[in-house]
Amino acid sequence: MKEDDLVIVRPEGLYCPQGDFHIDPWRGVPRAVITHAHGDHARTGSQHYWGASRGLGLLRERLGRQSPITPLDYGQKLRFNEVTISLHSAGHVLGSAQVRIEHDDGRVWGVSGDFKRDADASCDPFEPFRCDTWITEATFALPIYRWTETAEVAAEIFAWWQACKQDGQAAVLFCYSLGKAQRVLAELAALAASPLDAASKPSSDEIVYVHGAMPGLIKAYRQAGIPMLPTDAVGNQPKGMSFAGKLVLAPPGASGTPWMKRLHPCSTGFASGWMRVRGGKRRLAYDRGFVMSDHADWDSLLRTIDDTGAKRVLVTHGHGDALIAHLRDRGIEAAMLATPFAGEGGAADDHDPDDVATPALPLPAES
Repeated sequence: MKEDDLVIVRPEGLYCPQGDFHIDPWRGVPRAVITHAHGDHARTGSQHYWGASRGLGLLRERLGRQSPITPLDYGQKLRFNEVTISLHSAGHVLGSAQVRIEHDDGRVWGVSGDFKRDADASCDPFEPFRCDTWITEATFALPIYRWTETAEVAAEIFAWWQACKQDGQAAVLFCYSLGKAQRVLAELAALAASPLDAASKPSSDEIVYVHGAMPGLIKAYRQAGIPMLPTDAVGNQPKGMSFAGKLVLAPPGASGTPWMKRLHPCSTGFASGWMRVRGGKRRLAYDRGFVMSDHADWDSLLRTIDDTGAKRVLVTHGHGDALIAHLRDRGIEAAMLATPFAGEGGAADDHDPDDVATPALPLPAES
């Protein structure tokens, strides 16, 4: 780090000395700018929060209804001492934001938070901006991570669901409670509205059943105007109801718990970017793997760095060493900026606090 850097690491988290505020602090601070509502970025205990208006409902769900949160529209400018900040869509989950920091002397820094560039029916697209220094995640920063088109993955999930229906089984899809579950529901709704023949798409009024950790978060998405298939909680159904032929969404932590008993017989699937290379191993625990990530893949990371025009890149979490080496080979100044941010799921992380139990097979740690 350099003496006049606009963002440094303190025990409380990422800190802007010139503006006297923190970004996604992991301890309580006086002023916290939050990039999104995942548990490793939005923590309770701060005196005041600023976050994107699009994600206000999710932030209140996670930080508490009475938390002092000031919502900011994307692009809206806010003055903190010597710097002006603005939030820009990160494309990660609903209301996710990058933080643009401009100093009075003209320097511009960007903090990505978690982000992706792929199409997503459940949130706003990524908005690139130019900066001198770019702080980025690197959850999937290896060339082996390249994502499949989202619509294709949604079609794969639907085909699996229909095969389960023919076999008289429930299709239980494990996916993170905030972001991934809503994305699956939104992508299936988009598939239902497509011009495909009826046999190739779900009915727009078919109910998807969900784990009890999900309804509040799904409601926040619906209130923000995101179209999704209808849902109801598994726990609301009468005792003895058969879930054969139904699609059920659950957080990975529910795998192997007593909650699963009422869903048998069932086939299990897992939606995650880790399915790209770990699918074979994963299927020792899950019957199917679907490659769907809410993080940037290798190509998107490099494309985004090019879009920013940054001459200096700092990496917060993920496969940082590989990305740093690649950037240095390209003549870009790059270094690690160690943080406890988690990325996409992990046995030892708190990416989604609702995934409280250990998955059937542990996910790799990202930091």
